[in-house]
Amino acid sequence: MATLLPPPKRQKIYHGNTAPEPESAAPTSNIVVQFVSEEDGSPLAPAVQIPANVSREGLEALVNKLSNQSDDPVPFSFHVKLPEDKDALPGAPTQVVIAKSIEADVLGHPTGDFTPEDTIVVHCSPQSVFRVRPATRCSSTLSGHTSPILCAAFSPTGNLLATGSGDTNARLWDLNTETPSHVLSGHKGWVLCVEWEAMERKLATGGHDGQVRLWDPKTGKAIGDALKGHTKHIMALAWEPIHLNPTTPRLASSSKDGTVRVWSTATRRAEYTLGGHTASVNVVKWGGSGGKKGVLYTASSDCTVRIWDAETGRPLHTLKEHAHWVTTLTLNTDFVLRTGPFDHTNRKAVSDEEAQRFAQERYDNLLRTTPELLISGSDDHTLFLWSPFPSSSPASVGDAPKSVTKPVARLTGHQRQISHVVFSPDGKLVASAAWDNSVRLWEGRTGKFVATLRGHVGAVYRLAWSADSRLLISASKDSTLKIWDLKTYKIKSDLPGHTDEVYCVDFVADKVVSGGRDKTVKIWKN
Repeated sequence: MATLLPPPKRQKIYHGNTAPEPESAAPTSNIVVQFVSEEDGSPLAPAVQIPANVSREGLEALVNKLSNQSDDPVPFSFHVKLPEDKDALPGAPTQVVIAKSIEADVLGHPTGDFTPEDTIVVHCSPQSVFRVRPATRCSSTLSGHTSPILCAAFSPTGNLLATGSGDTNARLWDLNTETPSHVLSGHKGWVLCVEWEAMERKLATGGHDGQVRLWDPKTGKAIGDALKGHTKHIMALAWEPIHLNPTTPRLASSSKDGTVRVWSTATRRAEYTLGGHTASVNVVKWGGSGGKKGVLYTASSDCTVRIWDAETGRPLHTLKEHAHWVTTLTLNTDFVLRTGPFDHTNRKAVSDEEAQRFAQERYDNLLRTTPELLISGSDDHTLFLWSPFPSSSPASVGDAPKSVTKPVARLTGHQRQISHVVFSPDGKLVASAAWDNSVRLWEGRTGKFVATLRGHVGAVYRLAWSADSRLLISASKDSTLKIWDLKTYKIKSDLPGHTDEVYCVDFVADKVVSGGRDKTVKIWKN
């Protein structure tokens, strides 16, 4: 049977009138653009004149060409800072991200601050060469815990998952099959925190019973007895960074009893106890700068943040600007310290020495442009940005010395207590969550306000960044998770599914885990 061709398309008839002229494209004006580095504001190339409708991809190719990166092009994000407006509503964005073109996003901005006659200063920020896909669906709902899930953490490679619950157990989950692998029983109270060693060899858990326990993730067996010494429940745990101690990293635990203990995992004894705080120590972080064995940062309900030499336990600085309990801390090096030698290339270290070299390399790369920075968040509704070791970065050599006990910036705008603050993996942005139902973004180096992310209808409890720093996920009292697109400051994916408050969330590779009051662990994928 012969194939019949469809009839030709019928011509439009204008009933004796002439056909209208096709609309000509609106003329595009030429504009002068100055590309500057986001890090220090230095020009990347002389000012150039280009058509205003050049696409974002075209701008990226142009910047690579002008900065002689055409052989190995670097992905960039672009934004233009808005002029300061005293009459602007609180929470209004302070910069315009170029997502389409300068014509559409900047010249067409509702504020009307820019005209084609202006020289447009475009801030260029190099992006990760890899891209994380946003999660869009729940791939597994894992039940097993019989009480609310209070903490969840992926291992540094993302192959393993640990969760802690009010049922006194921690659990390990196999992410290849998305099934339970081990139940870690031993605590006599709620499991309040789980923390992976950066080489993925050990898991530490802290409980309401004041005990710290170590586990072998391969077998699910306890490594020795509990580490006892604290008299009240454990609030936070922190491992010694791999680039400082690759073979037997020590573990720091902070407690509601007002002390921090540093444990040797080889001898299973407390090396020393830090006793300077006068109230609950809510957070402990182990930083890589400031000494041969790094430093410990502690935040307490006595309204102070303290910095200690991790080798001897000697107090170095006390930061006293907050007016209420300090409940959350973040370092711009958190991500590289947590993941140690592991990065997006999946390279594997064959020895502890090689792992130490990889981890040191990643740490030094981040500190090349900025020193190790600290942000503290408090129940006084504010955050402070601190630079305790300005000389730790080659970029800051020659700067005028400042008092390290004075903050670099005070970050204000939240209307309620701060629940969580976290630096992006590249250290360029900071996200803070609060009980005012909002998430706020700040510049990582200066603490300047960037934008407010609104969408939750309940307090936002936890935040997590994707490894490429392009996506942010928030967990809330309103039982939802939301993934935010940092190009538009809008919701990219809404992840409903939990039937009650979501207490914890973690993001690694392209997987997200969440857990909460409904006693289920959910894995989310693209």
